[in-house]
Amino acid sequence: MIRRTGWLVGLPGVAVILGVAVPLVTPPLEARLDAEAAAIVRETARAGTEPWLRATARGRDLVVFGEAPDAVSRDTTLARLAALPGLRRIEGSLGLVETAAPFVWTATRTGPDRIALTGNRPAEIGPLALTDRLTPSLAPGTRLDDDARAAYGAPAEFAQAAAEAISALKALQPGARVELSDTRLSVRGEAISTEEEARLRASLATPPTGFTLGTIEILPANVPDFAFGLARAPGGAITLTGHVVSEAARASLRARATEIAEGAGILDETRTARGLDPAIDPAGLAAFALRLVALLQEGGVAFARGAVSVTGVALDGQAVDEIATLLRDGRPSGVAAGPVRLETRPLKPYRVQLRREADSVTLGGHLPDAATRERILAALRPKFFRERIVDRSRLADGAPEGLTGALDQGIATLAVLARGEIRIADRALTLTGDSLYAESARRIESDLPRALPAGWQGSAAIAVPGVGTAPDAKACATRFTALDPGRALTFVPGSAILTAAFYPLLDSVAAWAKACPTGRIAVTGHTDPAGAPPAPKPAVETAVDSTASVEPPKDAKAPTKADTKAKPATGASAKAATKTPPEKPSAKADIPSEPEPDLPRQRALALVEYLLQAGLPPDRVAADPAAQSRPPAEGIGLALRP
Repeated sequence: MIRRTGWLVGLPGVAVILGVAVPLVTPPLEARLDAEAAAIVRETARAGTEPWLRATARGRDLVVFGEAPDAVSRDTTLARLAALPGLRRIEGSLGLVETAAPFVWTATRTGPDRIALTGNRPAEIGPLALTDRLTPSLAPGTRLDDDARAAYGAPAEFAQAAAEAISALKALQPGARVELSDTRLSVRGEAISTEEEARLRASLATPPTGFTLGTIEILPANVPDFAFGLARAPGGAITLTGHVVSEAARASLRARATEIAEGAGILDETRTARGLDPAIDPAGLAAFALRLVALLQEGGVAFARGAVSVTGVALDGQAVDEIATLLRDGRPSGVAAGPVRLETRPLKPYRVQLRREADSVTLGGHLPDAATRERILAALRPKFFRERIVDRSRLADGAPEGLTGALDQGIATLAVLARGEIRIADRALTLTGDSLYAESARRIESDLPRALPAGWQGSAAIAVPGVGTAPDAKACATRFTALDPGRALTFVPGSAILTAAFYPLLDSVAAWAKACPTGRIAVTGHTDPAGAPPAPKPAVETAVDSTASVEPPKDAKAPTKADTKAKPATGASAKAATKTPPEKPSAKADIPSEPEPDLPRQRALALVEYLLQAGLPPDRVAADPAAQSRPPAEGIGLALRP
């Protein structure tokens, strides 16, 4: 028995020998396998590209990874690797480059300084080349673990989009993921901080070139001091500060704040965050703060450490008690009342609003007393008997003189509009709205300022649905300047007859006048160059026979029968007139009935006549006096006049 088991005595010695030999023998063997496999890897590279094969020795084993361009290359490479001396086995698999549809590439933040790449990588870009392109977008010290497989079908702008996508991970906690699916970018993860989230959302506002945004799920950062505030400036503008719980909450807050600001504008400086006490309803907190800030002329409402405080100037005397009541009885669950520091002062400016909508008319702002309120409501009811009258007005001193008269005129005008709004700030009344008729809109815009009480200013901007609105004065001036032909347009020496060279410019001016219905034009003629033949006497040929703008003397004789039949010569008739010799003046015409205009003014009148026939009203175009004639080198002049 002892002989049969005696060999067991030697096992400890064998184990010791192996324990010493393996660490001594394995590293050289692993290094030799690495070197021999690396030679095969290099041979898989095509000209100008990276090798498609990746191989790493682990002891006597080889771990391989990659996608061969075809099955023959894959099988040949595997056979060469299997023939390496000392190799025990090959682990991993080699695939073939195929077309991916959809083409999906994913980058996942697996740790503070590690990012894993999975999915598809463009076959045209090797792993090392892609790493080089992505590295500038990574935080310093970040390592890429690229397990993506080469495939065809990548978008043309993939590399740049991947760099921008992986840069987004810098703002997100470990576990975050960005994905490119064909030409759609998706981002999911938790923000590191409110500042990083704000920067990330700003960058996502402009997606990578050629890409659109897919799913964007960014969980706000958790903050220990969730705070929120509304600040109202003296002019009524509102600034939003602090934290909101989501983008949807921000949008709702902005919309309501815009209504309260009443056109004064808002500035949004909020950032999404977590950390609000779960016992507090975020929507209820926002609505409560908005009700409070609406009762301030200027000042602020702040939520911090679970309490709401109010400071500033109350909207009016009533508002002080209303704010106190809200803080006592209207606070959301879980919200405490903080400090309140309020003062009152006269309203500046004193504001009143009247808004007509499809089924209602709303009176807002301030009125001096209850009697004025009742008078305004009494004026509204018969004119808007189909609409519901909503009274949201408040009482306060400081109303401007003539307020009631201005409101009466505004109500009468508002009644003829399909929709509209009147805004009064001190002694300035502004009316906006829609009219069904263009002529009515123009009449209102023209008549309203004159109908207001003395000392008041008024303006109206009335649109006609389906009819484009005219550009403003600056835009009209820019369009008019663009009509400059770039060269001097001149008449034939001694003549005031229009030629074909003038027609394109004059037609463009007529079209401009239709688009800019308030523009007024001054026309200037030019003199003839020195040495030019004098104009024929006693009358110069012209396309304008009438000079009605020149006041005739009281003792002027009645025109002859031939004169009364005379018509302006334009177009072909004007050209024919050049061939017709002038009639001999009659004995009665020895003394002209009116002074004969000089040549530059006759030329200006010819231009004016053409524009009048093109549709310009007489009050929008006029000829400059002769004293303002232009030199022949400059040609005719067309300019805007006030």
